[in-house]
Amino acid sequence: MEFSAQQIAGFLNGVVEGKPETKVWDLSKIEDGGEGTMTFLANPKYTPYVYTTKASIVVVSKDFTPSQEVKATLIRVDDPYQSFAKLLAMFDNMSKGKKEVSSLAFISGSATTGKDMSIGAFSVIGENAVIGDNVNIYPQVYIGNHVKIGNNCTFYPGVKIYHKCVIGNDCILHSGVIIGSDGFGFAPQNEKDFVKLPQLGNVILEDFVEIGSNTTVDRATLGSTIIRRGVKLDNLIQVAHNVEIGENTVIAAQSGISGSTRIGKNCMIAGQVGIIGHLTIADNVKIGAQSGIGGSITEEGAIVMGSPAIDARKTRRNYIHLANLDGIVKRINHLEKLLKDHKE
Repeated sequence: MEFSAQQIAGFLNGVVEGKPETKVWDLSKIEDGGEGTMTFLANPKYTPYVYTTKASIVVVSKDFTPSQEVKATLIRVDDPYQSFAKLLAMFDNMSKGKKEVSSLAFISGSATTGKDMSIGAFSVIGENAVIGDNVNIYPQVYIGNHVKIGNNCTFYPGVKIYHKCVIGNDCILHSGVIIGSDGFGFAPQNEKDFVKLPQLGNVILEDFVEIGSNTTVDRATLGSTIIRRGVKLDNLIQVAHNVEIGENTVIAAQSGISGSTRIGKNCMIAGQVGIIGHLTIADNVKIGAQSGIGGSITEEGAIVMGSPAIDARKTRRNYIHLANLDGIVKRINHLEKLLKDHKE
């Protein structure tokens, strides 16, 4: 589908500078732009490309001042990054095609489904499940018995939602996500045997949660594992039973959170972080990549890294000392020899 610069400017509440009739039908990076594509300039280090790009339209800030001729038509907006995000969402929705319920999908007769749904082939909706309006369910998705799902959700192929779990509005679950698998609960009986503890709770995802591919969120033993509003989880993350993650916290790939830990709101947790169970992480905490968290972090806004994690500034200093460790050992050995020779 084609759009003119004038149409796009109207959608973004922007101002056209150049040819309002310029047409585009695709998006591109500013350095790789071609005729008929639209791009944006938000990071100043990409400014040189605005003069060389072959893209037909560039979305720029209202205060952008060119230092030479710009061949592309400009659309000036308050925030180019946010505006381009809106365009990405619009093009993404267009690419999804029409909504339909596949004849190869299975929907239990006791399930309740909303308006404007799309259900792909070989997807299953279990007994007494309740699904809201404008939900997109791709092929091979499993939604278990008594699951509740809000409006405007998208579940990509292979998502599995176990029984009694609750998904809020505007949630996105990518391929391979598993919500509500059993928590890791086993009671030792003797030197060799374990007895499985039934996991009777569920998982609750509040509104605007997005979870990346192949991430698992385990159901609670009792009560709920809770992912609060606006949380974003990357790919390949393990969230154990009875964990609670606070609003708008973001966690990068390959991190693992052990059972019953409470993470505050607005935290930023980098990749490959390991957090042991039954801890409390305060609000606004930042944790560096590959950190090992073995104790609660009670200071709001703390920045930690390392394994075991300590204050990030101390960790950086320690890394510098570690790089010089061989020289330090040689100096100590030399001083000890001098001291020994002096005594003799």
